Amino acid sequence: MTQSIDVLCAGMASYDLIFRVDRPLNEDDKSAASSLTQSGGGPAASASIAVSRLGLASAFAGYLGRDPFGDYLLNDFLEANVNLDLLVRDSAPTSISAVFVTPRGKRSLVNYRAPKPIPAQALDFSKLRAKVILFDGHEPEISIPLLEYADRWNAKTVLDAGSVHEGTRQLAPCVDYLIASQKFALDFSGEKQIDAALEALTQHAPSVVVTVGERGLYWYHENRSGHLPAFRVDAVDTTGAGDAFHGAFAACLAREWDWEKTLLFSSAAAAISCTQLGGRPGLPTLREVRSFLSEHEPIDVQM
Repeated sequence: MTQSIDVLCAGMASYDLIFRVDRPLNEDDKSAASSLTQSGGGPAASASIAVSRLGLASAFAGYLGRDPFGDYLLNDFLEANVNLDLLVRDSAPTSISAVFVTPRGKRSLVNYRAPKPIPAQALDFSKLRAKVILFDGHEPEISIPLLEYADRWNAKTVLDAGSVHEGTRQLAPCVDYLIASQKFALDFSGEKQIDAALEALTQHAPSVVVTVGERGLYWYHENRSGHLPAFRVDAVDTTGAGDAFHGAFAACLAREWDWEKTLLFSSAAAAISCTQLGGRPGLPTLREVRSFLSEHEPIDVQM
């Protein structure tokens, strides 16, 4: 029997070790951490949990190892009621990230993941039917058949394009909504300015958002473009802010909200996520985002 899902998130799950450090690390450097936090992470995995916390049905398509880290992440999914019909577990290790966070909330990250992606034939996508499919590009072999299912389901497709690699390069021209980091936008387009990069990305996808951290985001949609400033919060850790944004964005698409409301809501979710340490603890509920929006407005940052 086919199960209806609001948002299917395809890509990476990661076990994160988050170290609080008093300054950025340099080459051949040593530093003592003031705290250590463990948290689930990974763009698609965290987005699936973000969707669930916002009150919608989500599913995750990706990989976990049969190790203690995979067991920890599995429990995260189960507690969030994420559908795992498309989860693969095997002997290769679970992806692990070491995240170093400074007092200003800025972070550096080192990730290790198993080199082999999930083969396309390993998953039976006919088990589910989704309104929205969110890709992070980290499972390129299952992405193409998923795009074909998107056509069958009349599902909207979103790419979380954090950096340029095989998966994001392959998917950027194929999705309805390209949500790019500043790094991806500049690297992929070869441009040096955000406005030029945004224009270049519109040649690949009909709707584009470029997120630029504390300066907010730039967007193009239905022959219009604009800038939305960021919300000002006391940032503890920016890890997972993008995942919160992408999960919220996909949830808004599933709810068929208008463009401006979608951007505002997603930006608020990302801002809230920065107020706690780790990629998962700060993922907000629908009530928390609505409360935040009733008390805050986005504010331009002068750079």
